[in-house]
Amino acid sequence: MGDIKIDGKRLWNSLMEMAKIGATDKGGVCRLALTDVDKEARDLFVRWCEEAGCKVTIDQMGNIFGRREGKNPDSPPVMTGSHIDSQPTGGKYDGIYGVLSGLEVIRALNDAGVETEAPIEVSAWTNEEGSRFAPAMVASGVFAGVFDLEYGLSRADLDGKTMGEELVRIGYAGEVPMGKPVKAFFETHIEQGPILEDEDKTIGVVTDAQGQRWYECTFTGQEAHAGPTPMTTRRDALVGAARVIEAVNRIGLAHAPLACATVGLVQVYPNSRNTIPGSVFFAVDLRHPDDATLSKMDGELRAAIEEVAAAVKLETALEEIWYSPPVPFDGECVAAVRRAAEANGFAHRNIVSGAGHDACYVSRVAPTSMIFIPCEGGISHNESEEATPEHVAAGCQVLLDAMLERAGS
Repeated sequence: MGDIKIDGKRLWNSLMEMAKIGATDKGGVCRLALTDVDKEARDLFVRWCEEAGCKVTIDQMGNIFGRREGKNPDSPPVMTGSHIDSQPTGGKYDGIYGVLSGLEVIRALNDAGVETEAPIEVSAWTNEEGSRFAPAMVASGVFAGVFDLEYGLSRADLDGKTMGEELVRIGYAGEVPMGKPVKAFFETHIEQGPILEDEDKTIGVVTDAQGQRWYECTFTGQEAHAGPTPMTTRRDALVGAARVIEAVNRIGLAHAPLACATVGLVQVYPNSRNTIPGSVFFAVDLRHPDDATLSKMDGELRAAIEEVAAAVKLETALEEIWYSPPVPFDGECVAAVRRAAEANGFAHRNIVSGAGHDACYVSRVAPTSMIFIPCEGGISHNESEEATPEHVAAGCQVLLDAMLERAGS
């Protein structure tokens, strides 16, 4: 370990080249899943994989796999990867850093002329963000058997377009069946939080990931004229939603410091300035690394919705659309990451992921861990998202060494 070095400059240049696809005026990217810009980025990744000598395959959910064969082609691969899609106002590193780090591992092995015992694969998972199609991580979830294929392909965006239809449209509806044996899986990612930067640590050794619950709620009241309708007789759906949004925030604060509770999507009908809103649709995101606490937060949310609906005289429809339990990562993979960080002299610490990642689902079918690097100010899902070339290279070096330990060389 440590004899083979990645090319940090090459990795950085690849990140900056990819960042041109879907680039925004504020320095970020907008690559929503299965849009034309997502296709353009996928095409570039596939080309780079093929130029590195990889065999590229695409499964039925559009997940892309670039395979570098090993001495034992019958061995399950040691795999790494992340996602290409972004938030509407996303940054240059979230997801794509993990994809291109995997590609750089393969390029570095090619440069060194090293043949691993097990094959090495880099993956790009479809629709990790869940921004265009809910829920998040749906394609890695199908891969891991959490969702069935029909469910995954039928996920629709707000315009009613399904993932299956859009995969066909952009030419990434693969024929490879879902799922396969994986010897080990590693995912590199920016932390998306401030801990590593605050403690001046280069590597986060990810031991666990938070559990998540996603909900969709609709409050239905009655549209009425904003002028003649007395305040005391109104059934204002937006007033109800506003009270629940405040309650969601209180739930998160009540279970600090590890809890997170967010309302990030609200749709008001009829959305007219002089009409009392008759219905409001909104989404709720609850997170905590302890499943019992997450269940308690669930109960508090349901109680708040019931109380508000009664007070404002609203009809309610609440659906939990996604539940991802807390994830303890594989001890041996975690140890491999820690050993790689120590061997390279990188300051490191154990850390729990506050966000969901494709690794969370892959961990159900393969030994898995993650590698975090700092991001400036802990800011992510934002066009100002930033990382340094030094940290980007360090995370990739740890990835290479951890993968070599599991793959054998």
